[in-house]
Amino acid sequence: MKTNYFLDTDALITVRDWLRFGISRMNEAGLHFGHGTTNALDEAAYLILHTLHLPIDQLEPFLDACLTEVEREDILNVFDQRVNKRTPAAYLTHEAWLGEYSFYVDERVLIPRSFIANLLRERLEPWVADADCVTSALDLCTGSGCLAILMAEAFPNADIDAADISTDALEVAKRNVSDYGLEEQIRLVQSDLYSTLEGQQYDVIITNPPYVNAPSMDELPAEYQAEPVLALASGEDGLDHIRTILQHAATHLYPKGLLIAEIGHNREELEAAYPNLPFTWLETDGSDEFVFILSKEQLGAL
Repeated sequence: MKTNYFLDTDALITVRDWLRFGISRMNEAGLHFGHGTTNALDEAAYLILHTLHLPIDQLEPFLDACLTEVEREDILNVFDQRVNKRTPAAYLTHEAWLGEYSFYVDERVLIPRSFIANLLRERLEPWVADADCVTSALDLCTGSGCLAILMAEAFPNADIDAADISTDALEVAKRNVSDYGLEEQIRLVQSDLYSTLEGQQYDVIITNPPYVNAPSMDELPAEYQAEPVLALASGEDGLDHIRTILQHAATHLYPKGLLIAEIGHNREELEAAYPNLPFTWLETDGSDEFVFILSKEQLGAL
């Protein structure tokens, strides 16, 4: 029998009441976090503040504010979708954050989360000696367009291609590119990896491709199952996409060009599959397991 977590909420009057209630229901239901927050307190606070159109970083001043009936109904509806339907918070608010950058998201795209974002905020230093000298770049498997937008900020002189196989995802990316006023710098391209990029070359290619292996796909929490399978699954071993990316990357890089790729928890499998490639693993958020960099010259070892 499915549990109804919302039978009696008449006694909930203040923001503090609803915050406590939300935390309790999320913990009781055993929700999975990881789409921007890591715990029930932060998730409940974010959903309440967003629903009430309040600053999402200022909970304390509003904790004892009494809510109207309409406001209580709105919060109840959001909590119901989050708890009973396991809908990720970002799909409920149509908002996801990478650092200080906010992006529109919905069920057509993977919710933005990438270790590459941290590297772009540092303009890929020290591997890129002069960000102003980068004149062309590619974001392969762009999804919502979030990394292409961060790349435009990092490399202001670069013409950027943002490619994705999904036309639905590109519609979301188009909205985000427009929101940041980057239509002149970022070109959206419908492409199955490099398929429609023949003859194009770049100083920098970044990619956060699908990389979840088949056994892990079967075990994903409901929150991750809400995301597009096309943006997650990459064959039995999780390497289907990165194989193609590696095979053709050198062709699409200028001399001294760089490939930066995120591959999840597949480091050991990737190194075993390509023992001749001198991967350099980049430290991101205290770990060197998830993102590698290769130069055009190094890719010649394939």
